[in-house]
Amino acid sequence: MGMGKEDITMALWKEYLEKDQVRAHSKQPEGIPQASESRRPAEAGSPKNDSLIAAGLTVEGKIQGVGHLRIAGRFQGDVQVEGDLTIEPGAHVTGDLRASTINVGGEVQGNIQATMRVQLLQSGALIGDVKAGSLTVAAGSRMRGKVEFGWEEEATTRGATREEGESR
Repeated sequence: MGMGKEDITMALWKEYLEKDQVRAHSKQPEGIPQASESRRPAEAGSPKNDSLIAAGLTVEGKIQGVGHLRIAGRFQGDVQVEGDLTIEPGAHVTGDLRASTINVGGEVQGNIQATMRVQLLQSGALIGDVKAGSLTVAAGSRMRGKVEFGWEEEATTRGATREEGESR
């Protein structure tokens, strides 16, 4: 009672048809995402939570939210994100920037405040003040403004008040 070549082919074909029929019955109409995909929130820092203003685009307005943002085009306005902000080489941004980590490879005119770190890359140019937990400045980058880094929020506020009220 050996199986012939024809029996094996029939068994594989039947198995394929059964799987195809199961898919056909469970398939929802096109254009409607499956419930597991549409109702699952994107985790912070996941690729689904990244945003991009592409090169060649010019955008004006205000950006606020959670997630990572990359700007490769032109943006005029303030940005406040709970995540990383990257200004790509060739990008131009005019406005105040606030994020956890800010990488500047393009041109920024405005103040920068980062809870963690600011990186001014070799191609980066900044006209404005920087306040950050830490600062990395690459050779070749350009900056004009005031810098505060390595201070806790409370100490920075106290120091600014004393400098305004007293002279050293």
